[in-house]
Amino acid sequence: MPGQRYRIEQWEEHLANEGIDISYFAFANNDLKDLMPKPGRYASKFSGLVMASFRRLGQLKQIRKSDAVYLYRAAAIAGPSFFERLMKYLGKPIIYDFDDAIFLTHTHETNKLFSWAKFAGKTASICKMSDAVTVGNEWLADYARKFNSNVTVIPSSVDTKIYVPKVNRANAKIVVGWTGSSTSQTHLEMFVPLLKELIERYPVEIQVHSDRSPDLPGVPVVWHKWTPDNEVEIISGFDIGIMPMPDDDWSQGKCSMKALLYMSLAVPTVCSDIGMNRQVIEQGVNGFLAGTNVEWLNAIGRLVESPELRAEMGRKARETVVENYSTEICAARFADVVRRTVEGRK
Repeated sequence: MPGQRYRIEQWEEHLANEGIDISYFAFANNDLKDLMPKPGRYASKFSGLVMASFRRLGQLKQIRKSDAVYLYRAAAIAGPSFFERLMKYLGKPIIYDFDDAIFLTHTHETNKLFSWAKFAGKTASICKMSDAVTVGNEWLADYARKFNSNVTVIPSSVDTKIYVPKVNRANAKIVVGWTGSSTSQTHLEMFVPLLKELIERYPVEIQVHSDRSPDLPGVPVVWHKWTPDNEVEIISGFDIGIMPMPDDDWSQGKCSMKALLYMSLAVPTVCSDIGMNRQVIEQGVNGFLAGTNVEWLNAIGRLVESPELRAEMGRKARETVVENYSTEICAARFADVVRRTVEGRK
């Protein structure tokens, strides 16, 4: 899953240096992951979920060899907390981690009819049965603390040794860019009227970096198909990064990952004035927060018209990520949680 890349996978090397080794046991294989976002094909999806469940049962025996179980979001992408209860029965301490408001019903449009199958309410049950809970921001922590007193906030991180800013951006036009998944791309698509006004007012090019072509009627757009290998290259080419979101509970649970990616590459960033963005962005210093269309247009306009402001704000943004959201810092926090959890159980 995308979030897993910016959490446990990025921390692996640093955790190994702390004497913590990781073995991965995914629920969905690549075929099932490719299948789930596609419309229809419900019989194939059901069959894939059944096969994945049998694989998961076979993986449970590996837990006996571990000192602790790290559980990201859920042990299965559908169904109640059956596998989590089996893990608890095996007696190993569970560290439960999530970085979205997964306790709310939210799913891709193609599977909306079966959103109930995710059993969003099981998040509370898993929190209760876990020895420790780690979450991506304080809003998620407030939810988790209703069910577990041992909750630690560990932001999603950026590997600042890989995400290194470009020395020079020589675009023909100022590039206003967005990156993300097909699910979160719906947030961008809600901002079509704003994007239309933006390209009418300023000489900018809209670029989108995602796993599906964006639906932005009336907005000329350059689409880059997302791959792990092109992420740094494409985002580095943005002159301004944007992170629009609706003002709802699902957005409150987001961990500002888009903003952190832009900022790590010294791309000046404009974000919706909501949730964790308010913690990451210092208004007018390392980025801009915007609520109304007027605020969005004014913020982007200031950056379009001033290369000096883009450079200075990008520099401050990079500093923010290095000092607070790098893999080294976040991995060290997580390593401390693992040690305390394992030693506490002993």
